Amino acid sequence: MGISIWHILVVAVVVVLLFGRGKISDLMGDVAKGINSFKKGLAEGDEPQRSIPDSREQASTSKDKVGS
Repeated sequence: MGISIWHILVVAVVVVLLFGRGKISDLMGDVAKGINSFKKGLAEGDEPQRSIPDSREQASTSKDKVGS
């Protein structure tokens, strides 16, 4: 006893009656904006970032310069 097309249609009609078409379209627009900003954030995260040198690396480099 799975979900039939009639079950889906009844649920869809109830949702439209409760929320109205305007609110559903607004909600879908907000979902689309969220997906776009998520994809944009992922694309920005793929860019290589500058590595910050470790303090130990800076200390060993400065010791080498002093000893010369």
